[in-house]
Amino acid sequence: MPHPPPDLKPKKPAPAGLPIAAFQALLPPRGALFGLDLGTKTIGVALSDITRTIASPFDTVRRVKFSLDVKQLLGWAARHQVAGLVLGLPVNLDGSEGPRAQATRAFARNLVPLTDLPLMFWDERLSTQQAERVLIDADQSRRRRAEVIDKMAACIILQGAIERMRGLQTRGPAP
Repeated sequence: MPHPPPDLKPKKPAPAGLPIAAFQALLPPRGALFGLDLGTKTIGVALSDITRTIASPFDTVRRVKFSLDVKQLLGWAARHQVAGLVLGLPVNLDGSEGPRAQATRAFARNLVPLTDLPLMFWDERLSTQQAERVLIDADQSRRRRAEVIDKMAACIILQGAIERMRGLQTRGPAP
């Protein structure tokens, strides 16, 4: 049965930008995650399996307006029983945060009151370049690369976060 589209009324927000261990503590034992690569024109979306073992490219949202974009994202999240959101944070190579990182934080601040899903940021340095290399190695045409680059970058972001969470489970948090 299809889920109704989410209403965009404020909810009791989950904290945004959680440290990875706190984010993981809020997640149920099983449940998919969304990885988001926020661009100015598109949002790449990746989806993990419910055991949070592997991320897969999911879709790309053509950005129109915040409320419409979020309605689409939260609708997908409801249909796929997503338990949390991982947003790629575009940090500069020197570790500083520029306008793109500020825009990502603003998106998160506006999103948090509309969902109860926990949200964390993941350093996405060079994720788009890595996705481009993967697609070139797979002999994808320039046109095909343009169609899938954003969701591939989201997949790389989400897979990195998943692997780090798995490391925390086996080794525990760093001292």
